Amino acid sequence: MRQLSALDAQFLNFETATNVANVGGLSVLARDLPKEKVLDRLAERMAGVPQLRQRLVCVPFGLDHPYWADSDEVDLDQHVRELTLTPPGDDRQLAGRVARLHERRLDRTRPLWEMYVIHGLAGGRCALYTKVHHAAVDGLTGAEVLAALMDPTPGTVTGEPEAAPGLWRMLARSAWHLAANPAHLLRFAGEALPVLDQLPFFSRLPGARGLSRLMRREPLPELPDFSAPHTPLSGPVSSRRRYAFVELSLTDVKRVKNAFGVTVNDVVMALAASALRRWLMEHKALPEVPLVAGVPFSVRRQVGTDEGNQVSIMITQLPTHVADARQRLEAVSEAMRQIKERFALTPARLLRDLSESLPAALNGLADRAALDLVGRTAPPINVIVSNVPGPQFPLRIAGVRLLSHYPVSGVTDVSGGLNITAFSYNGRLDVGITACRELVPDAGAFSGYLREALDELKRRRRDTAGSRGHAAG
Repeated sequence: MRQLSALDAQFLNFETATNVANVGGLSVLARDLPKEKVLDRLAERMAGVPQLRQRLVCVPFGLDHPYWADSDEVDLDQHVRELTLTPPGDDRQLAGRVARLHERRLDRTRPLWEMYVIHGLAGGRCALYTKVHHAAVDGLTGAEVLAALMDPTPGTVTGEPEAAPGLWRMLARSAWHLAANPAHLLRFAGEALPVLDQLPFFSRLPGARGLSRLMRREPLPELPDFSAPHTPLSGPVSSRRRYAFVELSLTDVKRVKNAFGVTVNDVVMALAASALRRWLMEHKALPEVPLVAGVPFSVRRQVGTDEGNQVSIMITQLPTHVADARQRLEAVSEAMRQIKERFALTPARLLRDLSESLPAALNGLADRAALDLVGRTAPPINVIVSNVPGPQFPLRIAGVRLLSHYPVSGVTDVSGGLNITAFSYNGRLDVGITACRELVPDAGAFSGYLREALDELKRRRRDTAGSRGHAAG
């Protein structure tokens, strides 16, 4: 049996009617894929993917975090459904249907995932939309769930069935974890105080910067002010979602990267900054200071385990206030360089130690109260922007070629009403835009803004190359 970590459990605790903890992806296929083939493939692969077969087992009275245990029988027909778009089956219809599916909470009495086979796309295409609860997966393990459908058939992978723990065993472990809570709190305090000024929310507490300087053994480079300006993206989110997606050329992104001596991630962040600048200007709400973005990243290698969520988040400035595209890219690159240097010195377990420092019975109340308070008063970030590298070769699902894979992410009261996540696949950059319908009703506009932002940087690249050519002549 495996128990949820405190961080895993937070994704359960945070969830409300409006803060829905679904993460997933939209895979577009070259031709139709019958539901029966999907069911057959899942049945073949379930033994190697515990997230597909395990359900939650709660500890009585919420005294400790829940456990994962194998379901006696997984009814795949309850998890895999199909629907058909009405003609013309265009991308806008597909995005609208995915938004409505994504906003629905998962049934916690069953394994926490659903899959939809979507027929009727223009050009004879088909789509698979998959959603999994964030308590069960982070970005890396979420990709592993999707990989269960991929060709070729992998080597036989089986996992030992995990039975539900007995009542007395759960209560004994609860007592042990309760006794360990103070140790986690002390470790968090010792490791966090020197870097308090770079942690989301904590950096905004009065005296945080001064206390961090006082506790450091060695001086560190100063970071800019990470106070998130108020924008229309901020505020409690509704229960309704908007979704859009766009394909960009990874080749073009790499050409821009090479021309300006930055990274692919820098270019993605700059594209997001440009699109946000355009949207804020359209809404007459562009701040005179940079936005603050949350950038999720994996700490799997640092913590040395593959179980549960192994994610943390960096905060960085998005220079939406900079008018020139090249200067905006350079500002993004410098901001990312600074924050990477600092986060390299930050203990990877900080977020986990903080999560484990409270008794589980209080964690749920504390998590929800903190989410509500921070979301309504002082959201620490304006937007989530993420870039996930993927395979640069074609894949197939049950014999059908995968054309693209767009992330479908989450928005919360704390993270803001917009999430832009990119996934690179086979020479493409597939970008998914997930938004709160009330805060960002026109999320589809970001597809065009991102294309225009890349075109602008491509023009600047050619101008730069031309200037070098004239100088050499």
